[in-house]
Amino acid sequence: MSEEFGPTFITVTDEDGNEIALEFIDALEYNGQLYQAFFPAETEGENEDDPDNGLVILKVLHENGEDLLSTLDSDEELDAVYQLFMESLFQEDE
Repeated sequence: MSEEFGPTFITVTDEDGNEIALEFIDALEYNGQLYQAFFPAETEGENEDDPDNGLVILKVLHENGEDLLSTLDSDEELDAVYQLFMESLFQEDE
């Protein structure tokens, strides 16, 4: 992914109605499903050691002609996709 124009940010709303700013990191396909990885966007005064500031993985669903982001259905799905993102991200660093 080219960062020629800078990072890409999105805002999502969680199940409690809180808006969360996320920075797009990467996308990959696994078992015919598209997944996207994000990091929470840094905001002033935010604790970087907060365990909730880790990688956020969402899957892309196509409904009514729109792309929607959704959480993953199971821990097994999350573990498999997380490992693929880790391999991809650390491979790029080498």
